[in-house]
Amino acid sequence: MKSAFVIVNYNDSKTVLELIDNIKDYKIIDKIVIVDNASTDNSLEILKKLENDLIVVLKNESNKGYGSGINVGSKYLKSIYNDCNIIVSNPDIIIEKEEDLKSLLNKMDNKDVSVISPVIKEKDNLNRGWKIPTPTIDALMNLPVIHKVLNKSLLCYKDYYYNKELVNVEVVSGSFFIIKLKSLELAEYFDENIFLYYEENVLASKLKKLNLKTYVDTTVSVIHNHSVTINKSIKRLNKFKILKTSQKYFEYNYNNPNILEKLLLKITYYISLLVQELIYVIESK
Repeated sequence: MKSAFVIVNYNDSKTVLELIDNIKDYKIIDKIVIVDNASTDNSLEILKKLENDLIVVLKNESNKGYGSGINVGSKYLKSIYNDCNIIVSNPDIIIEKEEDLKSLLNKMDNKDVSVISPVIKEKDNLNRGWKIPTPTIDALMNLPVIHKVLNKSLLCYKDYYYNKELVNVEVVSGSFFIIKLKSLELAEYFDENIFLYYEENVLASKLKKLNLKTYVDTTVSVIHNHSVTINKSIKRLNKFKILKTSQKYFEYNYNNPNILEKLLLKITYYISLLVQELIYVIESK
């Protein structure tokens, strides 16, 4: 089966160029699709110069978010291949050797595998997927300090869970994963009502309802220079508000919270927003 990258860019051509330089000679890749999400700088002009038989650059007429960009690239691949393995990657990903990517793609031949992710190294953290949160847990995750404890104890799988090569998880990071195009089609692509964040939980919820499996390959890793791309474009307070807007959309549209859970989500949201605004005021002085 063909295998193709989809990379979404917004005002960050320099980082995209670094990733392209990393992967352009990999024989295992059939196509690299770069989707420019209506950049306001000269990114599109710079990236268009890369186009050749391997690399295509698509222009998204408006920036509807990360998921929208992935959808544009995926639907283009549908038009030329009908089916393929889609390697979704943030620009700030480093793949250390082609054999790692080849190992992941070989496992996509397994009919039981719809999505696969490597272990993603993020500074001192190993991102190996997580569980879809319940509304109550997601609400409590809004609380400062407490969210770190809850994330580790309730959302993350225990270390001993990763005791074999392929491990079934509910959610993997959107920064780098491979998905079968047919599986993405069945899930009706990414929900474009979400601009950024929570797209992983939404996609995972869709796949779970379809009984399509997601795995982490514990023998392969990539490096993620976490949030470099996002932080170049979005200030922290704005980023926080986008995160919480996406959280609310996910909960109300995919997680079916009851009345008490909706109330808890609302209360903890305002607490977390107040804390973030206080931090913003203090840091602005």
